[in-house]
Amino acid sequence: MNARRSATLIVTLALLIAAFVGSTGPAAAASKGGTPAASFARLDLGSGTYSGTAAGHAGLTLSGRLTSGTYTDIYAIGGARDIAYHSGTWISDPVITPFAFDELVASWNAATPEGTWIKTELQATGSGRTTKWYTLGIWASGDGTIHRTSVPAQGDADGFVAIDTFIRSSKAAPLTSYQLRVSLYRADAAASSPTPTVRFIGAMTSAASDFAIPSVPLGVVHELAVPQLSQEVHRGEFSVYDGGGEAWCSPTSTAMVLDYWKIVAGYPNSGPTAAQLNAFPGPSYADGQVDYAARYVYDYNYKGAGNWPDNAAYAASFAGMNGFVTRLRSLAEAERFIAAGIPLVASINGKLPGFLFKKTSGHLLVIRGFTKAGDVITNDPAVLADTDGRVLYGRADFENVWLGGSAGIVYVIYPDGVSLPPNVEGSDKNW
Repeated sequence: MNARRSATLIVTLALLIAAFVGSTGPAAAASKGGTPAASFARLDLGSGTYSGTAAGHAGLTLSGRLTSGTYTDIYAIGGARDIAYHSGTWISDPVITPFAFDELVASWNAATPEGTWIKTELQATGSGRTTKWYTLGIWASGDGTIHRTSVPAQGDADGFVAIDTFIRSSKAAPLTSYQLRVSLYRADAAASSPTPTVRFIGAMTSAASDFAIPSVPLGVVHELAVPQLSQEVHRGEFSVYDGGGEAWCSPTSTAMVLDYWKIVAGYPNSGPTAAQLNAFPGPSYADGQVDYAARYVYDYNYKGAGNWPDNAAYAASFAGMNGFVTRLRSLAEAERFIAAGIPLVASINGKLPGFLFKKTSGHLLVIRGFTKAGDVITNDPAVLADTDGRVLYGRADFENVWLGGSAGIVYVIYPDGVSLPPNVEGSDKNW
């Protein structure tokens, strides 16, 4: 759980939108018939507009004539620091969405060697107008060159960015297409360093709509042996990264899924090495992979470790790993991932019977399986000890706080060679 954000971007964002653009945000969908509107697009790095970049087998890299400039890292230790850089950009071809969208969350998988970083931006169109470019994230896998950050105060009449999510103002005309712009940076002092490499860029779009709770279960018992980790055992650790405990539900969940791929599924590169953990947080910390994840997903503007794309990008920073953020339309879709051997990190918001706390204003946990009745088997980091982490939640109760409270957000984290399940036939592709 992280009190700094409502993981739904529904309840608290309504207040934020009112503050920024004088309107109310998309309402949480009611428990009625139908399915939420959600889609996901994987953008083609082999097409688009290149300026100082090129697409090759490894992905998008700096190439050719670069632009020079200065980036000010306002979160640098000791005060703001100016970093001279050279950069290039890539702009995607327009993506026409299958419906007018209210929200967009981008995802990226990239390698940023020391001295390099990337920025992802959005521009949307619809109803005869084009929005400005909104910054969705400034990101590096490490923190030695720049400090990864979201960008505040971008709101205008079309919408705004709430940490990691673009939200259209309800008073604005519909939006029906978008482009993403990715900028690659190399600090002048690191001119001999490798270029940053972006190997994947994608985006989820969604719109408020009605849905049914509970969804009809597939009726198949399946459970993945995801190692259990508690966020609460880290309470008070590293206040510079928001201090553990309830603030670390997201990195704890991400660490559990990486542990699953490393320890259970046999992908040895999926997570920090022993040498990396000895360097940080050090051998005296139990479950140091949680502290490590918290540091390397931390968003310095948000002042928290719950930035959704940053968590997915962190997971994908390990060799052979992939990660993205999307919305699912029911637990029946989540069951498809479990059956394919892929655990999910899910965002919930609200009151959940059996949850450690009275309620959550934004919490992440791992979906690891389902009972025959369709109830949800989780690894919930909101427990007092690792051994308590396997928690069963009723299907309707869970969907009320996941679909009803967070519109079905999940992180999908998986290694090369593991196939995602088929999308639901007849529905918009949402992964």
